[in-house]
Amino acid sequence: MNSPSHLAVLGATGSVGKSTLDVARLHPDRIRTVALAGWRNTDRLLAISREFSPAGVCVAEEKATLFRSQVLGAGLNCRVLSGPTGLIELVQSEQVDTVVAGIAGAAGLSSTLAAVQAGKRVLIANKEPLVMCGELLRAEARAAKAVILPVDSEHNAVFQCLPEAHQTNLSRGDLGAVPTSDQSPISRITLTASGGPFIRTPAPDLKSVTIKEALAHPNWQMGPKITVDSATLMNKGLELIEACVFFDLPESQIDVVIHPQSVIHSLVHYVDGSVLAQMASPDMRIPLAHALAFPGRIRSGAPTLNLIEVSRLDFEEPDVARFPCLRLAREAARIGKGMPAVLNAANEVAVEAFLSGRLRFVDIPVLVEAVMERSDCPVINGLDDALGVDQNARHLAVEALKMRSVR
Repeated sequence: MNSPSHLAVLGATGSVGKSTLDVARLHPDRIRTVALAGWRNTDRLLAISREFSPAGVCVAEEKATLFRSQVLGAGLNCRVLSGPTGLIELVQSEQVDTVVAGIAGAAGLSSTLAAVQAGKRVLIANKEPLVMCGELLRAEARAAKAVILPVDSEHNAVFQCLPEAHQTNLSRGDLGAVPTSDQSPISRITLTASGGPFIRTPAPDLKSVTIKEALAHPNWQMGPKITVDSATLMNKGLELIEACVFFDLPESQIDVVIHPQSVIHSLVHYVDGSVLAQMASPDMRIPLAHALAFPGRIRSGAPTLNLIEVSRLDFEEPDVARFPCLRLAREAARIGKGMPAVLNAANEVAVEAFLSGRLRFVDIPVLVEAVMERSDCPVINGLDDALGVDQNARHLAVEALKMRSVR
């Protein structure tokens, strides 16, 4: 980072956005926040716009008229964009060179792809783009000479443990320059999972899990959707698919272990028997600071890890009988083609139904599996293909809910 980066934060009012802006505040000379997207939380977006004075902001279409008047009333000189087309215009702006993709769900796919196609440095914090059409993103990165960096704590940890040449090639989408599995010094990757709030909950008790209980994550402060995904272990399943794509490994070479302390974020196993692990406090500012400064290092503002206070590190095998979402994600990764996108879409519908009180916690994987069984699995060659698979899976999931086929 010899010259300042000019940053666009998509999902600026969410948990990833908050952590990103915390890091940016520490380095105003190195990180200039020039664009913000906040969708419906316009009060929060207006507050951070007052602080950072961005050149452009983007909100949901139905919020645009009121927000423009609020921006004018606040005396801000920024352009107000709206809707999905506004997000794309925001990331394609010549004023932006770095994009934090933090919009949860499939809604963040088009803008992330647009940022990659525009040749930006893209920090991917939302899982869906790599899950839904990871190969397409990597191909577009190669063509546009874009840089893709993982911000998910687990993938960022793996990235930090890789050889420097791997880091450079992977971040540029250049999988062809990464040694094949029979030549690579890397034998396996292990992703760690906290286990969520129900790691010790007996299977019968999961039938009565409340929304409040599912949102009470023991280690991380996240949005409601990803918090529920953590509770079902679907979050780790999506991360497994993401890791297959980003690190060019089959799912059989990616392990998942439960690690309740969330201190070791991932491990990379080498062919000589060495294992490198990245350790840190469970704080999203750390992977964000790493990605914002890569290949350098900057302060994140997160607390330093104190091993004496941690005192112990525990590991155990995931219980896929109690948490079948992880099994379903492995199956989607093995099948490939459009099945990861089907899994993701069905899960989004199921989690939304749970959060609105229309579906039990234990029925989330039941709904996802039902949709996977009924879905075709076309190859995804472009954005329209990915969005088509996504919409078809959502339709199947909604129909299953209407028919009360999930018990």
